[in-house]
Amino acid sequence: MADLRVEAADGVATVTLDRPDALNSLTVPLKVELISLFSDLARDRQVRAVILTGAGRAFCAGQDLRERLDPSAEPLDVELRDRYNPLVRAIRDLPRPVVAAVNGVAAGAGASLAFACDLRLAADTARFVLAFGQIGLIPDSGATWTLQRLVGLSKATEIALLPDPLSAADAERFGLVTRVVPAEDLMVEAVALAARLAALSPTAVALTKRALAAAATSTFEDALELEARLQGEAGANPDHAEGIAAFIEKRPPRFGG
Repeated sequence: MADLRVEAADGVATVTLDRPDALNSLTVPLKVELISLFSDLARDRQVRAVILTGAGRAFCAGQDLRERLDPSAEPLDVELRDRYNPLVRAIRDLPRPVVAAVNGVAAGAGASLAFACDLRLAADTARFVLAFGQIGLIPDSGATWTLQRLVGLSKATEIALLPDPLSAADAERFGLVTRVVPAEDLMVEAVALAARLAALSPTAVALTKRALAAAATSTFEDALELEARLQGEAGANPDHAEGIAAFIEKRPPRFGG
């Protein structure tokens, strides 16, 4: 994977977009690799948390616009349906927590990738910008859905329509990111957060992600019913018995998933 680095240790897989000279902008081959990778991660029981970050000074600058100049480039609706949409679905549907370690600019679809993750840590040098209107397009890759659920409709409209970059500090203030840390500490903090997530019950994490995703568009009554059903699954899983035993014995749990 020439434009992608994957490292795994202690249950945490770190996925690094590795096109620093192009600000980790997205090409067709890179998107195909990412979709395949997240599919593999979903089946890998050794991986219990994932970090997504970028090499160099950017997280991801979005679509590589030079690729769009190729006469053979597919229409944008096809590109979205065949690659961008499956990619953000793969991130959101992964039954493991995904932490975006936003090390620099996250622009366009690159911002959408960060929005699709479960949690976002930002370096103090990070910036978020959509600015689709400057190239005659609309926000995509799920941004119209995820962004307003993260920051509310009014602020999402401002971010989506205006080309002004959103600083890391403002992103934290608006609830877009979990925490802002010094750039030199970003990966240390991201690994520490991912390690905490990896220590949780994989079953509980996967079911919690399902419940939260469904609740975003369900009624309160539907959410209550889904919680009951998923809680039944969780309670019947050996992780629940292990969690209770560990609590009583005053020791760290050893979850099998």
